[in-house]
Amino acid sequence: MLSLPATPSLAAGEGHSGASEVTFLVQILLLLTVGRLLGEAMQRIGQPAVMGQLIAGVLLGPSVFGAFWPEAQTLIFPPDRDQKAMIDAVSQLGILMLLLLTGMETDLKLVGKVRRAALSVSLTGIAVPFLCGFALGELLPDSMLPRPETRLVTSLFLGTALSISSVKIVAIVVREMGFLRRKVGQVILAAAIIDDTIGWVIIAIIFGIALHGSLDIWSLGRSIVGVILFLALSFTVGRRLVLTIIRRVNDYSVSEVPVITAILVIMAGMALITNAIGVHTVLGAFVAGIIVGQSPILTGHIEEQLRGLIVALFMPVFFGLAGLGADLTILKDPHLLLLTAGLVLIASVGKFGGAFLGGTIGGLTRSEALALACGMNARGSTEVIVASIGLSMGALSQDLFTMVVAMAVLTTMAMPPMLRVALERLPLTDEERARIEQEGFEAGGFVPQLERILVAADGSATGKLASRLAGLIAGLRGMPMTVLQLTAENLQPELVAKAPLRAPEVGATAATQIAAVVEPEPAIREALDIEVAVTDSSTRADEAVAAEARKGFDLLVIGLGSTVDPQGGFHSDVTLAASHFVGPRAIVAARGVHEAAPMEARLNILVPVIGTKVSRRAAEVAFAIACASNSSVTAVYVSNASHHIDRRRRARDTREQDEAILKDLTRLGQRYGVGVHTAIRIKLAPEDAILRQARIGGHNLIIMGVTERPGERLAFGNVASAILESADCSVMFVAT
Repeated sequence: MLSLPATPSLAAGEGHSGASEVTFLVQILLLLTVGRLLGEAMQRIGQPAVMGQLIAGVLLGPSVFGAFWPEAQTLIFPPDRDQKAMIDAVSQLGILMLLLLTGMETDLKLVGKVRRAALSVSLTGIAVPFLCGFALGELLPDSMLPRPETRLVTSLFLGTALSISSVKIVAIVVREMGFLRRKVGQVILAAAIIDDTIGWVIIAIIFGIALHGSLDIWSLGRSIVGVILFLALSFTVGRRLVLTIIRRVNDYSVSEVPVITAILVIMAGMALITNAIGVHTVLGAFVAGIIVGQSPILTGHIEEQLRGLIVALFMPVFFGLAGLGADLTILKDPHLLLLTAGLVLIASVGKFGGAFLGGTIGGLTRSEALALACGMNARGSTEVIVASIGLSMGALSQDLFTMVVAMAVLTTMAMPPMLRVALERLPLTDEERARIEQEGFEAGGFVPQLERILVAADGSATGKLASRLAGLIAGLRGMPMTVLQLTAENLQPELVAKAPLRAPEVGATAATQIAAVVEPEPAIREALDIEVAVTDSSTRADEAVAAEARKGFDLLVIGLGSTVDPQGGFHSDVTLAASHFVGPRAIVAARGVHEAAPMEARLNILVPVIGTKVSRRAAEVAFAIACASNSSVTAVYVSNASHHIDRRRRARDTREQDEAILKDLTRLGQRYGVGVHTAIRIKLAPEDAILRQARIGGHNLIIMGVTERPGERLAFGNVASAILESADCSVMFVAT
């Protein structure tokens, strides 16, 4: 490997371009390999992987490799300006990518939950160490400064470097320890998010000051106003624009990973905007990440693709180069070693004291404030990025940069064990236990995992009811929903089989009408994000559904006037519409009051349950609809065997299992804030029990979990067919 950059032709000065490329590849190879191995080692001992990548750079740099074999180290990492520019370009792009990922992982809703404590912790946790770092910068001798005439900028950078916690490191450690959903864990993470946000705004403003070389009130005011306008526009007009771009790219692009490209373009565009207003590009990348992270189209698959690129390439290169730039051999000087120790002490005491004070002001107990102060002392990746920016723009000298990196490494490595000891003293409260159980339910639930709903419906009462029910689910969870309007022509394959497939058109008027179905809950209606796709008359229904499904939907709701076939079972129109959708489906049939008033009639829901997974998922759908429409739900236990077999079984068994199933459904309803009535029917065939309970209880909607049977026609078994053909009330079959 060492011989690669030093071929005879290169020694003779030939092929300079080849030398640059080979050396560049060797640098990338070493940073990735060593960084990955040490990152793996760090994680195995309870430290974040970025520490291993940073230490990898230190080992490959002048501190270790250069000290033992300076010729080889200089050969692989030459000081040549053009050569350094190649790897530095990857590093600079890595900064933007890291800030994009950090923004995407920023949960603003979490900040809102614990805003009082988080704000007080963040403000005091920033103010105290910032003042300490600023004072240190003002007291440093001129020999420690890159340019004594710009001492103000250096002082501001030191204050910023000492005051910000690394949200990424904090989140990783708190999550790995299982405290992310605890109150103190949420406050720690929320305060770190605020720290990061304020920190990047401060960096942007300092960058504006550095451009003018001194404190120019006019320039400072222009930078502050520019940042305020940028943030205001980004989270209003910009947010809607970004979410629209991501949605359109996802829905109408046919190339591979188009959303990833769109996200990178958005990041670069916003970074250039912040650069144009005179502040650093990192602010644009960070804000872009926050907005992109709020997109409902940002599925876990897309996020993992982007994270894989950043974690596998850009993080090891950036942090490795940061470690390369930290020459720890300067610590041989007793004065610099003492100054570094003082920097670590000032940073730790300042952050610890400020965070503890903020936690006390925010209403936390002494033990909680102590754990919080321990958690907020991790600098990690954020400090390294800040120091790298300061070094590149001349605000920090090489010695100061090394000292800041050393401080970041030491505070980060000390944080996990200190936080573990502090958190072990915090017992779990009843409120925390209830919240953890609720969040665990949502993580494994059916409805909480839905991101987009597709409705295939015509203009019939059934189509309107299907749109209404889907709109209630979508509005409750804040999901986007697309209604694909089908016509009689779409459902007659023999008329359109040879016609070309054309892209659907969007009908805004129809979307407005469908949004009205969610009365009487205005808040749910306002949360709806509805798009109506009007199919061309020459497009088959199955092709139209398949074209929409490629955009990424988690649930298909079908509502067609011709639901039941005259000979029994589902009509061929329903089979056609459902044939090309892979995933959960819900088939709706409007009956009774919903035939006359599908959008206005109040819902009274009946859910048959038999203890299976599909029936429980149908109950989830029922509870979501009931919660959104303020409706009542009754869960009835029915046997999936004949009543004779059921009586023989019950001769040997009790009702405990049946009651346990209904109790589980009751608890499930409580998760959605819905009261559940229960009933047990054991002496009738399942279909008779369900229909009888519907008549007795005056229910106008049965939501039933079913399993699809193999065959050319859509079928869910004999019980579902009997309910479909005989029910006097509306029916929704949920096939998962």
